[in-house]
Amino acid sequence: MREHLHVLEEAGARATPLRRPTELDAVDALVIPGGESTTIDKLVRAFGLYEPLRERLAAGMPAYGSCAGMIMLADRIADGRPDQQTLGGIDMTVRRNAFGRQVDSFEHDLHIRAIGGSPMRAIFIRAPWVEEVGELVDVLAKVEDGLAAGRIVAVRQGSLLATSFHPEVSGDHRFHQLFVEIVRGNA
Repeated sequence: MREHLHVLEEAGARATPLRRPTELDAVDALVIPGGESTTIDKLVRAFGLYEPLRERLAAGMPAYGSCAGMIMLADRIADGRPDQQTLGGIDMTVRRNAFGRQVDSFEHDLHIRAIGGSPMRAIFIRAPWVEEVGELVDVLAKVEDGLAAGRIVAVRQGSLLATSFHPEVSGDHRFHQLFVEIVRGNA
């Protein structure tokens, strides 16, 4: 979370942690960081944030999810735990840990037309991938070569943005800048 806060502030946003439902009214957008999606799900419910977040997302609040955050924004999980819930919002099916375990983490250059310029160095850590998307989902990036060639790793649906990689640790802040622009355009 710290890395996201730092990068968002560098992109010109005022960022603050969100832990309680009463703090939700004070924010214009949400970043759901990486971590472990089943743990994030349990914490969201334990802290009474599940319904308020679902309502805000359904009402159009911009959100960006990286890695486990992508899973939380998915409408469907291909291999989630039976009791696992998501916040939903993006018409996609994701597969948890699709690229493998922690030891299978890797870096890969991606061409992302929504941010333009040179390829972005993407860092994948126990990352999900997107197995299918609905017609309103804009696919922003796919793995271009190797065993995972063609796998979807970045998407956007309206004001919701998700990546299976971690741009907050790569040093390339263009994805966060895109999100800040989405939030400003939504205000």
